[in-house]
Amino acid sequence: MAIDGVSGRTSYIGSGILNLRSQLDSLTEQLASGKISTTYAGQGSGRSMALGIRAQLNAYSSFADTATNVNTRINVANLSLQRLVAINSTVKGAAVSAGSTIDNTGQTAGQKTANLDFYDSVDMLNAQSGDRYLFGGRITDAPPVAAADQILNGNGATIAGLKQVIDERKQADLGVNANGRVGTAIGAAPASTPTTVLVTEEELTSPAPAVAQPFGMKVSGVSTNIVGATVTQPAVPVAPAPAAQKAMSIDLGATLPKEGDTIKFTFKMPDGTSEDIVMKATATAKTPMDANTFLIGTDTTTTAANLNTELGKSMTQLANGAMAAASAVQAGTDFFDNPPQRVAGGPNFAASTTQVAGTAADTVIWYVGESDVSASQTDTARGTAVARIDDAITVRYGARANEQALRTQLQNVAVFAAVTTNITDVNANGKIAALNQRIAQNLAVIPGTQTIQDIQADFAGAQSSIKATTDRQTQSKVISQTLLDSIEGINNDEVATKILALQTALQASYQTTSDLYKMSLVKFL
Repeated sequence: MAIDGVSGRTSYIGSGILNLRSQLDSLTEQLASGKISTTYAGQGSGRSMALGIRAQLNAYSSFADTATNVNTRINVANLSLQRLVAINSTVKGAAVSAGSTIDNTGQTAGQKTANLDFYDSVDMLNAQSGDRYLFGGRITDAPPVAAADQILNGNGATIAGLKQVIDERKQADLGVNANGRVGTAIGAAPASTPTTVLVTEEELTSPAPAVAQPFGMKVSGVSTNIVGATVTQPAVPVAPAPAAQKAMSIDLGATLPKEGDTIKFTFKMPDGTSEDIVMKATATAKTPMDANTFLIGTDTTTTAANLNTELGKSMTQLANGAMAAASAVQAGTDFFDNPPQRVAGGPNFAASTTQVAGTAADTVIWYVGESDVSASQTDTARGTAVARIDDAITVRYGARANEQALRTQLQNVAVFAAVTTNITDVNANGKIAALNQRIAQNLAVIPGTQTIQDIQADFAGAQSSIKATTDRQTQSKVISQTLLDSIEGINNDEVATKILALQTALQASYQTTSDLYKMSLVKFL
């Protein structure tokens, strides 16, 4: 008969020991890792839910990274906007309080302040976060605004900057007679009378019919308190006829004006503002006459001749003073337009009657970022940078340096910094005073127009949305992590207890096996 050895009998015990050992290893690994299993297969029925929860947690981490990047960019952009708001206040204050004292450079202290602030403004609009330019719309890899020095002074001999455009426009607005392209004459068609003073705009006689040209001062209105005088207002053109040459006049009639009587002539400036010349009648003769006065003669014919002479002087003074400032402001609008507008017909700009679009070959293009190419929502400035911060939530935080508020401020600071005046110019004070007034007005808040604070409000709204979403995601992440831990995690106390029980059982098994291996037939018998 066959006799079985001890090893054959104890193989069952060995299998049990190996099983116990495997359980002990598994529990030890759980205790060390804190996970029920290192594979999804070992997680049992909860594995599908664990996969979904882990994917959501990864999404929360990705959204958090996006929120951090966007917040950083908005914070950098806001620093630039805050500085631009401060520059607005500084330059506006300088324009209001600097006065008209000109030094040997041809500028006031306020203008020198504006010059420094203009360079700073360009730096702010070329702000970067990492390798991304923030004020160029979707073009983020290059500065959106040209160098400040190039904007003011041009780029070489052939590419004009703002100062050259201002000079050309001034020549065109003054005209060949340096009188703002308006003139006075005795007599008014069709019935010429020696008691009538006529003020006319320069006209374009070719091609016929005569039409208004774009430069110089434009007549706007006339009024008087002289008893018996008759005024004729400029004719209003009827569409679709082209704007024709306009004129205004005053007929003194047969009655002499009294001492102190006035006549107000109103002119529209190149920048759209209005200026008045108030001529005051006086019986006191002087050589020369005081500004804006005319001598009452022995009759109305002589008085009209005196008015005509003195009004011509006042119009020339206005043209070289306030109109020159208005011309500079309008030149700034032309230069910062897209495309920039230039006076045609150089180098004799004083005789020019038309404008032409500038190109990159002859004019510094101040903004080279992305432009608003359509009226669709996605092409607004804010829509040029969109970030997804949740499955169904996006924030818009783009910006363009040519937005209305930014362009208007940069334009006016640049004009203020670019204008120079000869200290010997008799009209310098009038020019600087008018420039100060216009810059201060243009930098003030105009209801219905965009302000820098509006852009800041848009950014604040984006950051508020980011914060609310991030806070909600943080809470959701805690809940999801707790649920995931309940599926993947273990109870340390429970596992430790099982390990102790297995260690006891394993020790007993080892002892039993050892005793069996030591048993012999002699000992058994």
